[in-house]
Amino acid sequence: MEILWFCATWGMPGKSLDDNLELAREAGFKGVETGVPAEARERTRLRVRLDELGLGLIAQQWTTGADGAAHARSFEEQYRRAGEVAPLFVNSHTGRDVFPLVENLAVFQKAGKLEAEVGIPVVHETHRGRPTFSVPATMALLDAAPQVRLTADFSHWCCVHESLLDDLGPQVARAISVSRHIHARVGHAQGPQVTDPRAPEWRNALDRHVAWWKAIMDSRVRAGAEVLTICPEFGPPDYQVTFPGTRRPLVDLWEINRAMRDILKERLGV
Repeated sequence: MEILWFCATWGMPGKSLDDNLELAREAGFKGVETGVPAEARERTRLRVRLDELGLGLIAQQWTTGADGAAHARSFEEQYRRAGEVAPLFVNSHTGRDVFPLVENLAVFQKAGKLEAEVGIPVVHETHRGRPTFSVPATMALLDAAPQVRLTADFSHWCCVHESLLDDLGPQVARAISVSRHIHARVGHAQGPQVTDPRAPEWRNALDRHVAWWKAIMDSRVRAGAEVLTICPEFGPPDYQVTFPGTRRPLVDLWEINRAMRDILKERLGV
């Protein structure tokens, strides 16, 4: 199985999306993970530049609205827009944590119908503020909608549960079995992002996340998957800690995301 390393444009140092595409290629990434422009002209330009640079695309989207019906409409609008730029798949922040499960299910059902119609795969990210914000909430979603496939960003669960999920092994294993994409950010018991995964004080958190990511890789190998996508996704302020009174980050974000990729290449043996 081939590992495809994607680069999140979130927080990259370029002054434009085009700058960041160039940086991603120069750094050896196979593609970028980014939101799709709302303007048709910019979508065309994005696709042309990706082709010129030989980069793949993972389309990100974030549903919005006051209720489940609005989120379903938001999903469809963004998904059809993404279809115009031929992404490898769509990674979606879908629904809201405050909606009842039945209301969120309508959004996921809409996603499933569109996926069947258009043919672009959809994965739904484990994320605070969404129906996947916690382990129990995600298990309830999977019980009701077993067709759902996940982007594994377990850093959020560490924050929500104030732990490295030691007592939730079977539930995490279930999430691993339906994970199709990895956001490689290391969280900890008090937050979704360590300052630097290379720092010795975060070794336990790094080891736990690497074990989860390796389990996903092994699961996909057993399933006969040809590729697995991994996107280092440490984020900028206010995700990233800054020096008080300056908003100057403690470390260089672009360096951290490249370092996370290189750590994983070594630790996963790929």
